[in-house]
Amino acid sequence: MNNKFFCPSMMCADFTKLTQEVESLDAAGIDIFHMDVMDGSFVPNFALGVEDFKAIRALTDKPLDAHLMIQNPGNYIDLFAKDLGADIIYVHPEADPHIVSTLTKIKSHGKKCGIAINPETSIESIKELFNIIDNILVMTVNPGFSGQPYLDFVTNKIKKIVNYQETYHFKIVVDGAISVDKITELGKIGVNGFVLGTSALFNKDESYQVIMKNLKNLN
Repeated sequence: MNNKFFCPSMMCADFTKLTQEVESLDAAGIDIFHMDVMDGSFVPNFALGVEDFKAIRALTDKPLDAHLMIQNPGNYIDLFAKDLGADIIYVHPEADPHIVSTLTKIKSHGKKCGIAINPETSIESIKELFNIIDNILVMTVNPGFSGQPYLDFVTNKIKKIVNYQETYHFKIVVDGAISVDKITELGKIGVNGFVLGTSALFNKDESYQVIMKNLKNLN
């Protein structure tokens, strides 16, 4: 049984035809819509704001995850969990001086909580949070921009994180330059979820339907 799940990164979608994009992805069998929220401060870019979130939430019943690449994300949990309908919320520990309180707040809304970790984030600095989280989003590129190359050294960190899964039962999701080859390689290691951008899903000749069928059939 294939237990992988796939999350298209909506910052890569064509917003000039957003309704068609969401409906096509939905019909193709994607699992979770991945929403990158950037504030231009924690990362040097801006992306997906409140109105974008509302628009996509109104177009699908599939889960939405909010990847908050913003300073002090704890200030915005009520907004994303209650008002915007995020089902999973990822926060970066480096961006939040009270990360445990923020993760607890996400759970108090009945949502799944996760941490997102940058390529340079050490396991030692975050492993206490494994007691709380539902998911861990491992960045395999520097956060902020699409189209970057995969950072090979992160694979060793993913292998080490997998060793904690049996004890803490969290899901591992990877984000950044996730190609078909990387889905195969990292799936065999123990990764559960894959954020899909231009490396595997968007701007391809094949339809989303064909691409997703092939991805779901990967061993």
